[in-house]
Amino acid sequence: MQTSDFHYELPDELIAQFPTRNRQDSRLLHLPAGVQEAVDRQFTDLPSLLNPGDLLVFNDTRVMRARLYGRKESGGRVELLIERVLEPERGLAHIKASKSPKPGNLILLDGGGVLEVLGREDDLFLVAAVELDLPSLMAQSGHIPLPPYIERDDEALDVERYQTVYSRREGAVAAPTAGLHFDQAMLTRLDDLGVEQAHVTLHVGAGTFRPVRVDRLEEHVMHSEYVEVSEAVCEQVRATRTRGGRVIAVGTTSVRSLESASQEGEINPFYGDTRLFITPGYKFRSVDAMVTNFHLPESTLLMLVSAFSGYERIMAAYRHAVEQRYRFFSYGDAMLLERVGQA
Repeated sequence: MQTSDFHYELPDELIAQFPTRNRQDSRLLHLPAGVQEAVDRQFTDLPSLLNPGDLLVFNDTRVMRARLYGRKESGGRVELLIERVLEPERGLAHIKASKSPKPGNLILLDGGGVLEVLGREDDLFLVAAVELDLPSLMAQSGHIPLPPYIERDDEALDVERYQTVYSRREGAVAAPTAGLHFDQAMLTRLDDLGVEQAHVTLHVGAGTFRPVRVDRLEEHVMHSEYVEVSEAVCEQVRATRTRGGRVIAVGTTSVRSLESASQEGEINPFYGDTRLFITPGYKFRSVDAMVTNFHLPESTLLMLVSAFSGYERIMAAYRHAVEQRYRFFSYGDAMLLERVGQA
């Protein structure tokens, strides 16, 4: 398939710039297995669509205050996005500046603190914190890194609302946005209904927003992201399968985590980077359904959901969502997708 096969027209006004007043206030577009037409629902309907014995798998990553602003010693303005903290004093960063900094250059941060540029690793810069460690600098001077399609500066509300209520493992530069719809009341309601919950970790990188720049999908080089799937989670997945329940991933990041841990057929613990690129024709091994948001045209995530629920059904569902004025992307509405046969 071609990248252009995954294009769709989206009016700018449907890109959500702010979250809903309450987490559960979003709409839910349901694509049931065996039914061609999508069903318009509310997110509060989700518990009625799940069964006792199903397993919801959440990504517990937490978004870092990864965006930093400052200036070079020469006075030129600099914007940084810390992609990954390697150790307390060092990390990898994207840097925007009129001229790329060189090794040894210092960046004076607006909120206080200094970073030294040590060198480059591909399209990232290796930086080191001076005096304070990197997490302390981000806590002191960092901003919540809203996605590029949210055309405003981060605000106080984003500190809470661009995090899931169950986030606990700091390391992401973008939220696993399907989880933003869940509040504690919803989690408690699902638990009371007998729907089990499990947590994996995938630290979402800036590459999630990177467009596919090749025509042929097989030529795309997927970005790398760090994943942890524990033996306890693997046991929960196996037990769900044994009792006839469904494994329901909350977000494409949870899908990629579980599927990365299942590449040998059976799910096994996985700790490390993944570059798993899921496109139509992929055989899913561990996931039966997913909760997800709407994704960018021609993105790897739109390709993933097309592999999961069928290309034609997904593209028709997106056209329907546009017609029905759903809210798109990170702060937008949700979908519940049920997997259709295996390719």
